[in-house]
Amino acid sequence: MTTVEQFDLVGEGVDRVDGPLKVTGAAHYPNDFSFPDLAHAALVRSTVAAGRISRLDMSAAQASPGVLAVITHQNAPSLRRAPDTILSAPPPPLQGDRILHYGQYVAVVVAGTAEEATAAARRVEAEYETTEPVLDIHDPRAEVLTDPFEMDSSRGDAEAALSSAEVTFEATYTTADNTNNPLGLFTTVAAWDGETLTVHDATQWPDQLRTALARVFDVPESGVRVLAPFVGGGFGAGLRVWPHVMLAALAARTVGRPVKLVLTRPEMFTGVGHRTATEQRIKIGATRDGRLVAIDHESTTTLQMEGDNFEPCASGTAYAYACPNVSTRDRQVRLNIPWCNSMRAPGEAQGNFALESAMDELSYELGIDPLELRLRNYAESHPQLGLPWSSKALRECYEVGAERFGWSHRLREPCSMREGDWLIGYGLAGVSFFWFQKPCQASATLRRDGTALVRSAVTDIGTGTYTVMAQLSAELLGLDLSRVTFELGDTNLPPGAVAGGSGLTASLGSAIHAACRNLVQAFLDTVRDDPTSSLAGCAVDEVSIGHGRIYRTGSPEDGEAYSDILAAHGLTELSAHGASTPAAPRELGLAPAGPFGARFVEVRVDPDLGLLRVARVVSVIDAGRILNEKTATSQIIGGTVGGIGMAMFEETVTDPGSGRIANATFGDYLIPVNADIPDMQVIFVGRPDRFNPIGVKGVGEIGLVGMGAAIANAVHHATGRRIRSLPITIDKLF
Repeated sequence: MTTVEQFDLVGEGVDRVDGPLKVTGAAHYPNDFSFPDLAHAALVRSTVAAGRISRLDMSAAQASPGVLAVITHQNAPSLRRAPDTILSAPPPPLQGDRILHYGQYVAVVVAGTAEEATAAARRVEAEYETTEPVLDIHDPRAEVLTDPFEMDSSRGDAEAALSSAEVTFEATYTTADNTNNPLGLFTTVAAWDGETLTVHDATQWPDQLRTALARVFDVPESGVRVLAPFVGGGFGAGLRVWPHVMLAALAARTVGRPVKLVLTRPEMFTGVGHRTATEQRIKIGATRDGRLVAIDHESTTTLQMEGDNFEPCASGTAYAYACPNVSTRDRQVRLNIPWCNSMRAPGEAQGNFALESAMDELSYELGIDPLELRLRNYAESHPQLGLPWSSKALRECYEVGAERFGWSHRLREPCSMREGDWLIGYGLAGVSFFWFQKPCQASATLRRDGTALVRSAVTDIGTGTYTVMAQLSAELLGLDLSRVTFELGDTNLPPGAVAGGSGLTASLGSAIHAACRNLVQAFLDTVRDDPTSSLAGCAVDEVSIGHGRIYRTGSPEDGEAYSDILAAHGLTELSAHGASTPAAPRELGLAPAGPFGARFVEVRVDPDLGLLRVARVVSVIDAGRILNEKTATSQIIGGTVGGIGMAMFEETVTDPGSGRIANATFGDYLIPVNADIPDMQVIFVGRPDRFNPIGVKGVGEIGLVGMGAAIANAVHHATGRRIRSLPITIDKLF
């Protein structure tokens, strides 16, 4: 059968197949679903960050118009804890009186309308026995977790190499809390029919949510159905099973009616996770001609009081450069803060800021061009595993990016480029994102009318999954795109992988590759003993596909249409199943590579007003085979916007006394708007990756990585001021 490797690297930039549904309002998001006799829920949140509930008075709320139930820890049933995955679920809510963070749910009110529920929730009276919260990363009372991910690494002897290095550099870098802020407020609609639960939710992992809810409510997984055909953005916020989802299901079971629960924007700040704050110390040793001899990278990140959060910030340094002596260590510090969680490019966004800023600073210490320093220390193979990369075109990213950006026009000295009142600075960062892939399943069906249906219980968080998987399926089955429908977002479909970690395209695409191959095999099995068929006795590796036909490779005339095979054998359709499980690196003799890239940024700074503007960005990305150039470009642009936000605007501010988030609205939490976004150029380079059969790597998160460092490096070039803390705000530029 014709393999994907034979197709072009860059796929056709077709429009989104779900675009018409979205622009006409026909795409149903969780908030659009309803049931007859639907009730509504509103949450009551704690107003302290640490302590215990000493008193709850629900009488006024219970007497409010339309109220059906007020549920607290005093009357809630016992709920089981959801099973842990790579991301553990928070404990079930309302199971005790202990308060661990400001905004923790202490009650849920259910009423006939959303307005009645909200009004009644305000009438719940709560009093607390408070304790002093632990809110500072340096608080000596805070519990410190060392090597929490079991990913600390060491090769060579970094300490000895640093002590004998010709040139050494050391600095500390910090990044602020950021909050996932998808446009769509997270909504859960839950309905019970006996012991069967149906949930519409803004989840990025429908199968995980089904498993969790089955455990929490002690019902079979087969009795839980999760639907998420469209999600209004997630950026990682939809990866966990959040307490509000459990409360919606609990409320529905309690009142015997379907219940809708919509988070408010302030509740989004405390209820669906946030990017951790970090403090990172980096030491680098080098020869005077710019060869790295040692890197020591220690990262400390914040963590909530219970549970975990997988966010290694230092681990990427272990394979970033060809350096013989490297030590990386991660630590976490438990605080009385809301749950931490993955936010676009978790770990890599913060870790790259520290490493790539330090590399830039070292380049000035050595008097070597920042680009040249990176090229002199290019890692041709994986430094830790000692294996060749499954693909890597980072060198090409640097070269193409420098040419397109005009890096050669950069004057070496800071403050040396100016246009009127504006200081001009050029900065760059080399970037990568870790490899991630999960098992996944899919099914493919071909009907007698020549149309195909491909299905998997994944979701599309706006990244273009509907479109690229329909394209891939059409390509693998030799059909026109208009003849293929891809169905997702329903746990009644074959089990799907998580839409996160930049791993869905490889996970799902590989499963679809297997399903389509198996479907072609099913057609060949159907005609194997048919003496009238020109395909009789053919093996799957002896045929090609195209224009709705299977034919002997090299002999297009010796073939049959799918529809003719089905008709000749009295069949209305044929179906096949496919599954993908990522291989181990040693099995293939390859180091699995995530995407790589280079970010080139021009900034302009008004030194009198402290104004910072990003003038243009050139991003050159190696993401393996690109299935759809248009949607992939959109992902890089979106990630770049998020990176500008992290670098210049976004900071979740926690009041140091109370633990209250002080800017939990779009009026106070700054994010980039159109006027902040510059001209952006995106170029894809490289070859299909060898670690999966369709040759892809992720593009969802690499677009954010590196923007913090590239902007900070450009600011230094423009002003001579080195800023080691994100976000870069006006006060830091004066």
